[in-house]
Amino acid sequence: MSAIDVAEPAPAPTLRFVDRVNPATRLAAAMVLTTPLLVTVDWVSAAIALAIQLVLFALAGVTPALLVRRTWPILIAAPLAGISMLLYGRPSGTVYWEFWLAKVTDGSIQLAIAVTLRVLAIGLPAALLFLRVDPTDLADGLAQVWRLPARFVLGALAATRLVGLFVEDWRAMALARRARGIGDHGAVRRAATMAFALLVLAIRRGSKLATAMEARGFGADTPRTWARPSTVGAPDAVLVLIAAAVAAIAIAGAVWAGTYHPVWA
Repeated sequence: MSAIDVAEPAPAPTLRFVDRVNPATRLAAAMVLTTPLLVTVDWVSAAIALAIQLVLFALAGVTPALLVRRTWPILIAAPLAGISMLLYGRPSGTVYWEFWLAKVTDGSIQLAIAVTLRVLAIGLPAALLFLRVDPTDLADGLAQVWRLPARFVLGALAATRLVGLFVEDWRAMALARRARGIGDHGAVRRAATMAFALLVLAIRRGSKLATAMEARGFGADTPRTWARPSTVGAPDAVLVLIAAAVAAIAIAGAVWAGTYHPVWA
């Protein structure tokens, strides 16, 4: 029987400037950029933020092909969210189409555009900032820069590592089923069976890992040392300032245009 060659995923491309920033700082920059966009529902602020982000992505070396390949779930989710708002958003103004609970009006059209742009403006930078982040580097940053509890950081790191194994387990189960001749029909049933098997495997693996980590003292309250130092510098400050500037320009543009609408209003 010949061996089955499984293609390894291509490494993430290098991004200018961003790769020199601490992963913990990238998380902070994403929060600084996206939090102001979450407190308002208007299309102007989202459009301004998205336009600036696309320019920054191009300067960082993100090509259109890379953008689509790495963020296609967001590119699909954004219009779907917009369509739901278009049909079921708060009606106001002229009614253009109506069927049972669905109603397309001036207000729902504006809300659909705002939600679509907002999902893109929030999701795209969050995905691209973590394009080449190693979970261990992020854990080092959270523990040493953010000073988060070591137990929480190590548990999150272990969980992140296990998530990466899910794809390999799923691929291995698919190859095993195909080798037994039961993998080419019944897509829904096959997916449900494999998902249940993966859930059982994940629970068993997580329980064993938790027991092993406790046995090795990872749950102790004593101060821990770290093998690799995690530091911040000028690039980290520049990235946070850029994120704050983009958010400020977007909100200021919405206020100037008169479209700023907080979610609590």
